[in-house]
Amino acid sequence: MGEVLVVSQDAPSPEVVARAAQVLRDGGVLVTPTDSVYGICCAAIPGNPGHERIFDIKRRDRAQTLPWFVGGAGDLSVYGRDVPAWALRLAERHWPGALTIVVRASDAVPAEYAQPGPDGATIALRVPGSELCRALVRAVGAPLAQTSANTHGAPSATTGHGVERSIVAAADLTLDGGAAPVGVASTIVDATGSEPRVLRAGAVTEADVLLAARPR
Repeated sequence: MGEVLVVSQDAPSPEVVARAAQVLRDGGVLVTPTDSVYGICCAAIPGNPGHERIFDIKRRDRAQTLPWFVGGAGDLSVYGRDVPAWALRLAERHWPGALTIVVRASDAVPAEYAQPGPDGATIALRVPGSELCRALVRAVGAPLAQTSANTHGAPSATTGHGVERSIVAAADLTLDGGAAPVGVASTIVDATGSEPRVLRAGAVTEADVLLAARPR
């Protein structure tokens, strides 16, 4: 554990993508740069031991489920159900990018990855503005369950050198892509209602969210 490989987010080498994807398919945990901040992830497949390890590594409350990286805007309707039209417009405008959309989880989401709620389970989805991350989703053949690569309560890392050494040591592989281009966490929008509700301010402003969600 603790292996580090240098990578380009914009033009990742096929060899690095293949190595990282194998780690993920084998149930491992990967630290990777994203367009926003550095993340720690595993393949979002049922019974993956890497899923539980992420909570241990981050010291994160297991009641807080992990958002997913998906491959394209069409996945919003694959993993979400009853997705409002305005959320589809939002994805069309801001994906790929630093915007996470929370939707009601479809039957395609394994129960251990969904967030329970009084009105049904939800799942948070994002298509990252990082060719590396999207290449990993394609190579693994499944979404990536991911969160920021820091212990709970610590600042999010925006460079490879900024990732806590304990995180690097605990992960199976760390990809160092230098500085994350955005350097700010993604904006999170609740799309389970009739109108957008910003749960976390981030790279995309609330004004941009409302503008993109507006009927054309």
